[in-house]
Amino acid sequence: MSEPGGPLPLAQPVLGAREEELVLEVLRSGHLSLGPRLARFEHAFADRVGAVHASAVSSGTAGLHLALRAVGVAPGTEVVTTPFSFVASANVALYEGATPVFADIDPVTLNLDPDAAAAAIGPRTAALLPVHVFGYPADLAALEGHGLPIVEDACEALGGTYADTGERVGSRGHPAVFGFYANKQIATGEGGMVVCASPAQKERIDSERNQGRAPDMGWLDHDRLGFNYRLSDLHCALGIAQLERLDAMLADRARVAALYRQYLGALTDRGLGLPCADGVGGSAARRGWFVFVVQLPSGQDRDATVRALAERGVPAKPYFPAIHLMSYYRERFGYRSGQFPVTEEVSARSLALPFFPAMTEAQVATVVAALTAVLGRVAPT
Repeated sequence: MSEPGGPLPLAQPVLGAREEELVLEVLRSGHLSLGPRLARFEHAFADRVGAVHASAVSSGTAGLHLALRAVGVAPGTEVVTTPFSFVASANVALYEGATPVFADIDPVTLNLDPDAAAAAIGPRTAALLPVHVFGYPADLAALEGHGLPIVEDACEALGGTYADTGERVGSRGHPAVFGFYANKQIATGEGGMVVCASPAQKERIDSERNQGRAPDMGWLDHDRLGFNYRLSDLHCALGIAQLERLDAMLADRARVAALYRQYLGALTDRGLGLPCADGVGGSAARRGWFVFVVQLPSGQDRDATVRALAERGVPAKPYFPAIHLMSYYRERFGYRSGQFPVTEEVSARSLALPFFPAMTEAQVATVVAALTAVLGRVAPT
């Protein structure tokens, strides 16, 4: 963690004596991997989100890969997903020789638009992969109507609740994948968790994360193709400690988000867009705060804005690039500008501001003062 008065970070985990205590316990035990903390972390996490089963893995990306395999995604099939996400949610389909098929997003929630997703479904569609973008839950009820397997990318959404039921993200029964990178709601450095309701899916994921080893963990029998997607007991120890303080960290994230809304309110008259509020359309959706991303006024030069903020000691980051316009996807699939206009408009204007649980009101005020000055100085594109 940064020292008081030091440079303002873009993100920062909350780590303390409890994390140190549990990590030291693992080190002193000499059992660094596939030890007792793995099951303990899995059970605690499943209980937290209301899931039947949980499988800890080395990253959210690894979890998405294993979850797609578990629902039957195979070479030659298609996965309908969003182009407005971290690239991993599209890449994991390619790992299996499947094709990610993009559908545009809702301009308010920034999640996969259900009507666009419906239009993208075809005879080769094997699964839908909605992303709960920036922690706001996607419209699962609408997507479930197609009767296709669903894998939820919940890597940004721990602490969120579904729009139709008000229940916690991860409790719906579909494989749902959470991430524990250092800027997430809980941080283990690297790591992820797949939750599901199916015992068969749990057994398969547990085997495939560990080189395809048999359920009894017999060393001599690997009965399926597998991967090295294990999560060490050191990471699990961090996860256990982080879960213990999750309620407080989620409350602090919500506090910082509320401060940003308060301080940035005057800038909305100048065209600044703020994250959508909970309960869009009268729903029960609640965001699990991950990042605070604003939409710059139309025509504002985002890259110049980032540089000008940096000159004032305020880090900021474009969040997210449009996946279909990344060079790899352009070259492989022939994507071009204009195919997903909402995604492209949102992507061009999105800017992540400093956001972390320990952020103070004074720090929020500093960020907003810098952004206010920059918006008045940087010429539109």
